[in-house]
Amino acid sequence: MSDAFHAAEFELPRIPVGSWFEAAINWLNNNLGPLFDFINLVLGSAVTGLAYALTFLPDLVMVLVFTALALWLRSWRFAVFSLLGFGLIASMQEFEAAMNTLALVLVASGIAVLIAIPVGIMSARNARVSMIVRPVLDLMQTMPAFVYLIPVIFFFSIGQVSGVVATVIFSLPPGVRLTELGIRQVDKEVVEAGEAFGAPERKILTGIQLPLAMPSIMAGINQVIMLSLSMVVIAGMVGAQGLGTEIYQAVTRVQLSLGFEAGLSVVILAVYLDRITAVLSDRSPVARAERKAARTG
Repeated sequence: MSDAFHAAEFELPRIPVGSWFEAAINWLNNNLGPLFDFINLVLGSAVTGLAYALTFLPDLVMVLVFTALALWLRSWRFAVFSLLGFGLIASMQEFEAAMNTLALVLVASGIAVLIAIPVGIMSARNARVSMIVRPVLDLMQTMPAFVYLIPVIFFFSIGQVSGVVATVIFSLPPGVRLTELGIRQVDKEVVEAGEAFGAPERKILTGIQLPLAMPSIMAGINQVIMLSLSMVVIAGMVGAQGLGTEIYQAVTRVQLSLGFEAGLSVVILAVYLDRITAVLSDRSPVARAERKAARTG
């Protein structure tokens, strides 16, 4: 009896954090419903339009387009890989699903980059902004991805848009962190030299800090794209068409062959996008200057 009394006496009161969160979501949905409808329309149209553009031409023609892009941006070896990889996706009859996934990843990555770079710049230039942003990014990175689906589905229902929004939330943090890191690592003496010549802050940002931070920023963009691809299965669970839907169906129906083919298609897409973004980073002015200095040195 005394043990039960002591246990009840020292038990902490329950804090209804979940109820508060639910109330906040209901308030947002009731008061900002037209805004969410507009976002739903814009994102849904963007994903559908891009997926239509990627699947408008025959599969073989698109395979050749991806191969030509790989040859132009990188090398003949990468072009051969692209030809074999996308040809394999087409031969497994996964090309349409792969293009739907690519459309979702490109839209989600584009939105995440458009948010991440300005936020990273503000965080690098303002300590107070950085202090506020960092715990938010920690929460976004550590929160299980499935938790994002609850409010996202509540706002946007089942479909492509829910997958895009959940992917943006999941993939955003590395873009912000690496943008902030890249700008903070710019040599202060170079910035001070620009200030000494009377350059305004905007010119210092666009002419000195961003070009010198570009390798780090491109690494952040690469990570955003890779994390976006890692969300395809979860996006498939909320109705986003593509490889994620097929992987989810393969898991629920225990179809080993379908799951392996869809998973292999995701890997080929990931390697292709990773190499393409790496090329863009290698062609930045800083990277070209470093290679030129290494050759002359």
